[in-house]
Amino acid sequence: MDVEQRASFHAALGDPARLTIVDSLLLTDLSPGDLARRLDLPSNLLAHHLRVLESAGVIERRRSEGDGRRSYVRLRSEHPMLRTLYMASRFDGPVSPRREVAFVCTHNSARSQLAASAWRAISDVPVKSAGTHPAARVHPGAVRVAHRHGLKLPGTRTWHYDDVVTSDDLVVAVCDQVHEELPAGPRLHWSIPDPVRRGSPADFEAAFQDIVGRVGQLNAAIDPKGS
Repeated sequence: MDVEQRASFHAALGDPARLTIVDSLLLTDLSPGDLARRLDLPSNLLAHHLRVLESAGVIERRRSEGDGRRSYVRLRSEHPMLRTLYMASRFDGPVSPRREVAFVCTHNSARSQLAASAWRAISDVPVKSAGTHPAARVHPGAVRVAHRHGLKLPGTRTWHYDDVVTSDDLVVAVCDQVHEELPAGPRLHWSIPDPVRRGSPADFEAAFQDIVGRVGQLNAAIDPKGS
């Protein structure tokens, strides 16, 4: 990054409210309404802070694939200046895992399966995946992209959320629809576009790269010896 880009980044984070927004987004995506409630900010002031962060390339906003009236704010994890913030983050919230990590999407056919496989490759914390409306099988595109990167999906079976997820699990919703469908409660949300919609290898590759990066960030922040 050149000096001007670095200065823009530091200026964007030079306000306590904007730094708090970034801290809030280190491990989860949030809607503007969620951020306004967390920071106790009026919507017009929050909108100003989001514009500054967006202009500096720190965040991006995505329209929900579930309820199109909603949008979610996420960090641009590829931003090189964010790496030190990720390294400094520690996961000590109310959903610190006591049993297992549960990655959940609507059909349990791609994103949640890929996330669980990526997690197994780097963490000793037990993991599972599930869907609220599970498909008949794991999508072949997910199997192919996992194998291409040296990960193995354990079979092609899918699981229903009600059959495998417990109140002790750290739940990570890896799609917008399931996050909006589940009752309100402590969980993380990653707004990852559904690669099955178009089904191209590029879509599965993009989802895989997004998931692997986020899995690594979450694993680095979790203390497996915690409660």
